[in-house]
Amino acid sequence: MPPVAAVTWNDKLAKAAYDHSIEMKANDYFSHTGLNGSDPGQRITAAGYSWKTYGENIAKGYTLEQAVMNGWLSSEGHCRNIMNGNFKEMGAGRQDTYWTQDFGSK
Repeated sequence: MPPVAAVTWNDKLAKAAYDHSIEMKANDYFSHTGLNGSDPGQRITAAGYSWKTYGENIAKGYTLEQAVMNGWLSSEGHCRNIMNGNFKEMGAGRQDTYWTQDFGSK
């Protein structure tokens, strides 16, 4: 993927990501869809982030940050999210080996 501008950290995106990782771990499931049927956009909105566009990466089973990043970068769809120039902010959260990375633009 071609280079894009760096994203900045956003605490609201991080909260949405962390809360989703907690829910997946606590309920032993792995999905972009929450137990209540929510999609990433709805969870990001609930965390107080007013988005124009959003994206989400999830992963399970990784114990180190570098390993999960390598996994995401090796996956075309996940890498496309990371290198999407339309995303200006991001946040991430981990619970045990459940990882969520949320991206957005206002």
